[in-house]
Formats: sequence, C-alpha cells, structure tokens
Amino acid sequence: MKLVIAIVSNDDSAAVTSVLTEHGYFMTKLSTTGGFLRAGNTTLLMGTDDEKVPELIELIKSESKRRTEIVPATATFDINHYAAYPVEVQVGGATIFVLDVEQFIKA
Repeated sequence: MKLVIAIVSNDDSAAVTSVLTEHGYFMTKLSTTGGFLRAGNTTLLMGTDDEKVPELIELIKSESKRRTEIVPATATFDINHYAAYPVEVQVGGATIFVLDVEQFIKA
C-alpha cells in the first residue's frame, strides 16, 4: 500500500480530482499555499495499492499542465527605491510524493 501526496495548482485541481474520481480513486483534498509565488495550491492525499501507483501518477500528470506566467518581481536599489521587473516563471504541473504505508485502517 502507498500514500500518494500530489500538490497541484488550484487552476488544475478540479480537472485532476474529476479524472481521479472517474477512475475510482478516493482522496482527501487540502487547501495549501506555495512558498515561492505564495499562490494557492491543492494538496491531495490518496491511499492506493502498489500496482495502481503508475496509473495514478499518469492521471495526475495528464490534467496538471505546466504553463509560463509573467509575475512582477521587486528589486531594491537602496532605501525607499524600488523597481518592479517582470519575471517569467513556470507554474502548474504537479509535485508528487509516493510513500510506503506501514498500516492502513479505515474505521
């Protein structure tokens, strides 16, 4: 048994949860915030059998699209002098962790 933790963009979370539900996966959905852009994310916790992990990962990847966005970055030159320069960053996609589960109890 494995615990799969998937962190996806809020923009992709509806599509990801929908396709996982269609394929019979159960999940717990948590609202989270990323550290770099401080953007909203969705963290999904899913328990599954070892042999279903590759399918689960492919389903998540199929609905988690990477895209480029321009975000403002603030540079400080000296006291009270700021200039904003746009920075191109990659957003979206998924970060997936697969962990061994020692024990699973559904009470």
